[in-house]
Amino acid sequence: QVQLLESGGGLVQAGGSLRLSCAAAGSIGSTNTMGWYRQYPVNQRELVAVISSGGSTNYADSVKGRFTISRDNAKNTIYLQMNGLKPEDTAVYYCKLKIFPYGIEYWGKGTLVTVSS
Repeated sequence: QVQLLESGGGLVQAGGSLRLSCAAAGSIGSTNTMGWYRQYPVNQRELVAVISSGGSTNYADSVKGRFTISRDNAKNTIYLQMNGLKPEDTAVYYCKLKIFPYGIEYWGKGTLVTVSS
């Protein structure tokens, strides 16, 4: 069983920065992807950014140039550096781990990011 522990959410003014962290406890295998998704009050979760165990990244168009995802494989931890935050970035941010080759998925409990205008 794997547990994901997120941290770093909070309240920030528009234009500010936050850094989210997600640490995975347990065996996550050598081939996996970890990423951040966000959910607005009435919408489905949407991809923010994802990074593979090999370091490949993918971003939602809405965050390109503002957010940076990175990972420390030794710590089984990913980070999301969020700069130039906008009120529309306000959401609950969830960490997701997908372990290959079977595609087993795990989710964190989420951390709230609030950006005031």
